[in-house]
Amino acid sequence: MKIRDTIFYASLFTVALLLLVSCTKNETTNGTARLQVSLTDAPGDYEAVYIDLQDVRINSTTDSASGWSSLEGVKRGTYNLLDLVNGRDTLLSDASIPAGRIQQIRLILGDENYVKIDGKRLKLTTPSAQQSGLKLNIHQDVSEGGTYQLLLDFDVAKSIHETGNGKYMLKPTIRAVLQAITGVKGYVAPDSVRTAVLAIQGADTVASTYTMDGAYRIRGLSAGSYNLHFLPADTSFSKQVKTGITITTGSMAVVDTVRLN
Repeated sequence: MKIRDTIFYASLFTVALLLLVSCTKNETTNGTARLQVSLTDAPGDYEAVYIDLQDVRINSTTDSASGWSSLEGVKRGTYNLLDLVNGRDTLLSDASIPAGRIQQIRLILGDENYVKIDGKRLKLTTPSAQQSGLKLNIHQDVSEGGTYQLLLDFDVAKSIHETGNGKYMLKPTIRAVLQAITGVKGYVAPDSVRTAVLAIQGADTVASTYTMDGAYRIRGLSAGSYNLHFLPADTSFSKQVKTGITITTGSMAVVDTVRLN
């Protein structure tokens, strides 16, 4: 009996251990975060600088050779970096990624890269970025359910080099800044009614936005409790209020759908 009891309890322990490992593995691999990759620029002494963005890839593994995957919804195309100065930026991708650690990110450029000087568009050669992509080290953690912005700050003045005979080379110098985005998002129905959304804390309107196809998102709110006021442009619908919306640092609070009536 003692031997049977020992075998029985040992078997139970093994099954429990396997279940624990399985659950831990699922929690580790199945959780996701949201990553928004944006591009901005420091001013440079040129009339225009165009880069041909073809892909944005991320590596969340320790395999620097084959652990890469393309972000979903990358906005491919040619960007004039000098349109993105003085605090302006443009969204390159808004994608779901595995929670955990972002090791590296890589920008893949095409062939249509130019600098404009004295009214002339001059070809920029980008040998390394065209072949394997411009690789940036991140090495930061993202939490499950969190929303993060990765701001790629392109320094044009340090990135363009004259090689002689009127030729120029692009050797990008980019500062990558990853930060958690705190805010609120939700949906207003019917989505055909454009609606102003105000985030109010106490007596102060902290931030506001408008719905687009029913959806809205307000970023950059400090942690705390807010009331959301919904003001439809069509005055045949009544104003709506959602009270006590709690926002925590590093996450986007999701509000139940507001139905106008």
